[in-house]
Amino acid sequence: MLTIMTIVGARPQFIKAAVFSRLVRSEYINTVKEILVHTGQHYDDNMSDIFFREMEIPTPDVNLGIGSGNHGYVTGNMLIGIEQLLFDYKPDIVLVYGDTNSTLAGALAASKLNIPVAHVEAGLRSYMMIMPEEQNRRLTDHLATWLFCPTQTAVNNLEKEGIIHANVNKPTADNKAVILCGDIMYEAMLYYKNKAFEKNSALLNQIPEKFYLLTLHRAENTDNPQRITAIINALNRYDAIPAVFPVHPRTKKIIHALGLHLKKHIHVIDPVGYFEMIMLENKCMFIVTDSGGVQKEAYFFKKPCITLRDSTEWVELIETGWNTLVGADEQKILQALDSMPQYGKDVMLYGDGKTSHYIIQSLLKVYN
Repeated sequence: MLTIMTIVGARPQFIKAAVFSRLVRSEYINTVKEILVHTGQHYDDNMSDIFFREMEIPTPDVNLGIGSGNHGYVTGNMLIGIEQLLFDYKPDIVLVYGDTNSTLAGALAASKLNIPVAHVEAGLRSYMMIMPEEQNRRLTDHLATWLFCPTQTAVNNLEKEGIIHANVNKPTADNKAVILCGDIMYEAMLYYKNKAFEKNSALLNQIPEKFYLLTLHRAENTDNPQRITAIINALNRYDAIPAVFPVHPRTKKIIHALGLHLKKHIHVIDPVGYFEMIMLENKCMFIVTDSGGVQKEAYFFKKPCITLRDSTEWVELIETGWNTLVGADEQKILQALDSMPQYGKDVMLYGDGKTSHYIIQSLLKVYN
């Protein structure tokens, strides 16, 4: 039996991992055993028993409870904890998702013990090494044996760095398997959207009938007073369409500390869960965000998106007209808002919704 240890550390990673875990624990229960490890990187009040039950996510087999802190402290403690688990459970493969410190710690601990690493969401690049996420994803890609890419752009990015599909029967960290498999978040959305729409949410009765959805939380914006001030000023000036803003507690604290004020057409609400977020994304006219995941989800629901960043790893959204990159430039933000909604090309960018099947089949090829 193939034993896979999956390392996750944040709520979005659990949603991604749930897709793969559900498949393993149903169709492959007699051939694959999964050990689900939560590093505890992000403590999230929403990750309660209800969260796991509603999302049909298996409860982690191990929770390291690392918590937050400086990058060195967090990553170092994860390495210690994960390494011990690798000695205890002796998995055949370590599977990691995305670009968090948990991703890098899992990949590094495994590779030091010569345990093959599978990286889901490989090949994404913002080409901004100042971002911790960019450092984590690049290092993980170079450590991994299997690189599961969501887009052709991701495959091309890896090729630029000398990482190409080795086309061998048994891939290694030196002779890698680069696999275009589609986006696992697209598969998750397809599964969860009907469940979300079936829920009777009081949230939709509390917001305007027509609105755009706003999210703002990335450190490159919130930790820079000039950037967040310019963003807030632009949003305050645009009142043609009201906004709904599920505000992150940290963002709310920073806005208050800087003495910034949001005008009445920006409807501030408490943070929402995944189901509520899906409902908002489906109902809104367009989306303004600095989140990587929300950029994609906007496209999944065929909603135009304005991205408050200087670069994005999802460049195909820019190229096909679904996404407008504006940084924190007040005039660019206003110009983009004035042009909304502006729809992109009708193209299929993120696969056929069967990503988890391609992942498990690729891994089993080596161990059958």
